[in-house]
Amino acid sequence: LFLFNPNHVLPLHMSLSLFAFWFVSLSPHPPPPTIQLHSDVDSGNGNIKYILSGEGAGTIFVIDDKTGNIHATKTLDREEQAQYTLTAQAVDRDTNKPLEPPSEFIVKVQDINDNPPEFLHGPYYARVPEMSNVGTSVMQVTATDADDPTYGNSARLVYSILQGQPYFSVEPQTGIIRTALPNMDREARQEYDVVIQAKDMGGHMGGLSGTTEVKITLTDVNDNPPKFPQSVYSMSVSEDKVPGEEVGRLKAKDPDLGDNGLVNYRLIDGDGLSMFELSTDSETREAVIKLKKSVDFETKRSYTLKVEGSNPHVDPQFLAWGPYKDEATIKISVEDADEPPVFVAPSYTFEVEENAPEGTLVGRVHAKDTDVANNPVRYMIPRYTDVEQFFSVNSEDGMITTTRPLDREAQAWHNISVSATEIGHHQDTKVRVNIKVKDVNDNSPEFATNNEVLMCETVAPGKVIETVSAVDKDEMAHRQHFTFSLAPEVAHNHNFSLKDNRDSTASIFVLRKGFSRLTQDVYNLPIEINDNGFPAMSSTNTLTIRVCSCDSKNTILSCNVEPYVLPAGLSTGALIAILACIVILLAIVVLFVALRRQKKEPLIVFEEEDIRENIITYDDEGGGEEDTEAFDIATLQNPDGANGFLPRKDIKPELQYPIRPGSGRPAANSVDVDDFIKTRIAEADSDPTAPPYDSIQIYGYEGRGSLAGSLSSLESVTTESDLDYDYLQSWGPRFKKLADLYGTKDCSINDGDDGEDS
Repeated sequence: LFLFNPNHVLPLHMSLSLFAFWFVSLSPHPPPPTIQLHSDVDSGNGNIKYILSGEGAGTIFVIDDKTGNIHATKTLDREEQAQYTLTAQAVDRDTNKPLEPPSEFIVKVQDINDNPPEFLHGPYYARVPEMSNVGTSVMQVTATDADDPTYGNSARLVYSILQGQPYFSVEPQTGIIRTALPNMDREARQEYDVVIQAKDMGGHMGGLSGTTEVKITLTDVNDNPPKFPQSVYSMSVSEDKVPGEEVGRLKAKDPDLGDNGLVNYRLIDGDGLSMFELSTDSETREAVIKLKKSVDFETKRSYTLKVEGSNPHVDPQFLAWGPYKDEATIKISVEDADEPPVFVAPSYTFEVEENAPEGTLVGRVHAKDTDVANNPVRYMIPRYTDVEQFFSVNSEDGMITTTRPLDREAQAWHNISVSATEIGHHQDTKVRVNIKVKDVNDNSPEFATNNEVLMCETVAPGKVIETVSAVDKDEMAHRQHFTFSLAPEVAHNHNFSLKDNRDSTASIFVLRKGFSRLTQDVYNLPIEINDNGFPAMSSTNTLTIRVCSCDSKNTILSCNVEPYVLPAGLSTGALIAILACIVILLAIVVLFVALRRQKKEPLIVFEEEDIRENIITYDDEGGGEEDTEAFDIATLQNPDGANGFLPRKDIKPELQYPIRPGSGRPAANSVDVDDFIKTRIAEADSDPTAPPYDSIQIYGYEGRGSLAGSLSSLESVTTESDLDYDYLQSWGPRFKKLADLYGTKDCSINDGDDGEDS
């Protein structure tokens, strides 16, 4: 067998795998090429049958079983399959027995330039810094060609730029895109659209080409300094603004982006550096001018500031383009505002003596209107700071005076406030006024401890039974000192003596012996105490000395509860007599009440009553339950109890020595009964809980105080009764009917008539 192509014939029994037959596909219309198989045993009589098997056999390649010619049924594409492996065999047509062994051969498809270049990853996006040097690489693009790179120039590609000149260029062999112009400014133009072409056949005419788009963005660099739109800014601030409030804003423009466009601000000069401060708004990147201290229109009406804005991040590559900062001037004018008055001092401290008369000058506060108008100022004391109204202030000049005498012992300091207000304006200012009440020696000294001493009956003469001390409510500027002495009326008594120890204490000595509880168990010793104040004050205090029963060791066993009655008072016998009289009087009163109850007639006489009648009983006397309380006569007779000062009932001290007159203290029991009653009447009249009416209610009970008897037991004339109703005739025409019904005259007349008729 031989395998023929259009140029030669090969024997079929040779190894056809060593041969490659090319089918060139230029278009689907040219007649397909033919491969011819021929066997040596084929004599041309038609007894040989050729069989083809393998890739594409029967579909792409068909064989004429008589001639051995192989035909392609369609146009072949090398990019789909570059070669086919087929097997050919000659068999007997009648018996299908192989006449020769099968032979294998390869059919290769010859390539032609039928595929254009393609950019598989387009479109492309690239970034390059602005102001880059010429030739800076932007990116590399790559195209692919499906044609066979080993056959001719079908897959040899060349790159060129179709759009994007003169800003960019591309290397023909590598496809690397580079910058072609210097100083490309992002602020002028940020994006560029570049079109790149790839062409096969080495770029020669007739080659196929493909394009792609590349979008190139210029990234920002810090190539622009900040710039204030204005060189001078004008702002204003009212003088009533408080520190921390915003005055105004300004902003330097920087076209750069991100950190390259950040601007830091600071105050660098001006006469308002101490009055204003600057901060940066993190969101708007503005410079915020704020008030640092309160401004005063009357003191200074304008301020000047110089502010600088600079970039914190500077690219060293562009330092020569600097400086990257700018300056601006701010002129701030102060606006006048209605301000409250201002006190010349933040607080005031005054002193005034206690017991100073009403109207005493304490001190003066002064406030002024700082506005240009300089309106008059008026003063007042807010009453919540001086509830008891100890002080008043002159509304025009601020003079503070007292309204009553002050007592240091009651309150040593008074802390009040004074407010100042402009006439015609509502704003006010308050200032603290601290008033110290200076002490004067107006309190008498008195015993510091209990003024009762227990003394044994067997006390020896010369023994100190007590050491007394004194206290004084006054505040002494120097060391307080007290002196003690016996009152003049007892200075020469024979029982006790006093020694001033010159240390504000005094010792009480016994002058004799032989004290007895049975004779006298209580001694009252008046002692005069003087202080060293100016003017000096003194008082007489009574020391009560009680005589007690003691054992051999001078341990007190018992003391009488009842003190010895003073000669000027009542003796024990007199008290017993008084008690006996009281008992007798009580017995008489009880007996009298008992007799009265036995003789007293009932208030209402209850008689036999008819079932048709109702008896109303009144048991109330006077105005009812609300008037059952009366004044306690004991209270009226004892004025001591009226004032709440009740004497002790367990001790009745005896005044052995009368109290020295002229002590300056009024009698505690000098209460006028008439004044007491008037006071109680005034309290009752102003009592909101008292009953609305307070008058005597007089009730007239039937059967009492009337010449006529009760009508509750009238009986019919037909009943037998011993009662005589003739008195009904004298009651007048209103009782005439009753008189006719029950009177005896009617009965006699009626009887007479009956007799005559009969």
